[in-house]
Amino acid sequence: MSGPLDGVLVVDLSRVVAGPHATQTLGDLGARVIKVEQPGGDDTRGWGPPFAGGVSTYYLSANRNKESVVLDLKDPAGLAALLRLVRRADVLVENFRTGVMDRLGLGFERLLELNPRLVVMSVTGFGHDGPEGGRPGYDAIVQGEAGLMSVTGPPGVPSKAGMTVADMLAAQNVVAGVLAALYERERSGRGQVVRTSLLASVVGAHGFQGTRWTVAREVPESLGNDHPSLAPYGTFRCADGSLQLGVANQAIWRRFAPVVGLDPGDPRYAEVPDRARRRAELAGEIEKALAGETRAVWLARFAEAGVPAGAVRSLDEVYDWEQTRSQGLVVTVDHPELGEIELPGPALRFDGHRAEHRPPPLLGEHTGSVLAWLDELDELDELDEREGAEE
Repeated sequence: MSGPLDGVLVVDLSRVVAGPHATQTLGDLGARVIKVEQPGGDDTRGWGPPFAGGVSTYYLSANRNKESVVLDLKDPAGLAALLRLVRRADVLVENFRTGVMDRLGLGFERLLELNPRLVVMSVTGFGHDGPEGGRPGYDAIVQGEAGLMSVTGPPGVPSKAGMTVADMLAAQNVVAGVLAALYERERSGRGQVVRTSLLASVVGAHGFQGTRWTVAREVPESLGNDHPSLAPYGTFRCADGSLQLGVANQAIWRRFAPVVGLDPGDPRYAEVPDRARRRAELAGEIEKALAGETRAVWLARFAEAGVPAGAVRSLDEVYDWEQTRSQGLVVTVDHPELGEIELPGPALRFDGHRAEHRPPPLLGEHTGSVLAWLDELDELDELDEREGAEE
């Protein structure tokens, strides 16, 4: 792999989504990622349907650009092989429950003794300490506990997001933490332990919903597709479907209103707070206008007027969309069992680096080659030591 992290070795002990998605991103950036799996493999290898040719599409979503090594960490030989990897690694990512690493003989102090330059990234569900530290935390559980469900969905119906938002936010924080620790290592010469959790990642993303409570003491509630502070800002029906509108300021309102036959100076809707208070009344007038034409017609009119608007697409439409593909958001890989397949692509692009992606590995596909590589490195080290002693 070519990329900004070329030469960085990541040992990936994580499984399921948050950790694997983060290490996939590090692989996208050019790092060499060795995925260490217990016998039986990552949980998601068995998550389905759907399966493609017996391969879980869930697993395929978070494991490209990696090598798979199977090691039984409860067996002395498997643990010894992992420790050999640790000595060579720049980064180790794990998302075991608190205490598991210690029981495996992989406590963080031990890891940093073996490799003082190692960056250890630890991901948990609810944090490693505190009164509920160590709780298991899958994405759906944390979406509820961290308040995301309370502000999602139709009014009064707490709803889970349709994607693993807690996992994905945590993955982004993992990548940020790893990159910051690697940067600091350039100055200090030493690695460190960095921690995040699904809980921290969702609460850290509350944004304006959080300050509604912490500052204004207003408990946010779900409003469906509406925005609590802005209107019109949400989903509106046309003659043949729905579209999204984002009238976020006065300038856009003045451009938007005439397009749908409204007076921008109407005192009922004159300012942002006025429109928010009368959102239902305003939405009724807008949908009455939109009912007369198709979505395509209205999107063209809004685009001409400089009003932010968009289609509500299904995922098949998203991946067929020319704009999606133009941004490198679909990548093609040659899977050893499935042949040529398409995967969702990375969110970052770097001028000067043309990424070529590798398929998610089969279970244990690289165990032999990685162990042979470690043997070669050990032999070279022994040779260097002998030559140094002779001098």
